[in-house]
Amino acid sequence: MIVVASASGYGYGPKPDVGSSKSDTPRKEFLPGVFSVQGTIYCKSGSKVFPLKGGVMRITCLGIDKDGYETAPFSILSRPTDANGYFLSKLSSQLLEDDGVKISQCKVFLHTCPLRTCPVATDVNNGLSGAPLSAYRPIGFNSMRLYSVGPFVYSSEPQKSSPYGY
Repeated sequence: MIVVASASGYGYGPKPDVGSSKSDTPRKEFLPGVFSVQGTIYCKSGSKVFPLKGGVMRITCLGIDKDGYETAPFSILSRPTDANGYFLSKLSSQLLEDDGVKISQCKVFLHTCPLRTCPVATDVNNGLSGAPLSAYRPIGFNSMRLYSVGPFVYSSEPQKSSPYGY
């Protein structure tokens, strides 16, 4: 007769990895079915900064399909900004959800500027690298989420880099 004994799991040493229970795995957060994104765009020309009328933002999102796989990125464009440089885009994921896809994350990018005098997109507030949607404010009786990004800036000239790297 052979007897095998082990002292593992009695509070000393590492605990064996027996797999994680469903409650231990982080739950993937999804954006709601309907949400809005708002922000402003400015033009910086020399020392002057003014609201940019007619600027367009690109909202790029990732989704998770019904099998848990990440989808290819997809984008929508905002309506052009008003005279105050303001944009507001309402997004609905209804068509995606009908196909079993939920939006997992979105970023907002500068897309186009109508002014020839302000053609250079800058990365102020992640306008080039993409501003993530994070904090939101619930609005209306159904508490729709309103995400705010920016303000974003176009410039009349390229940003000069410092000889010191910052």
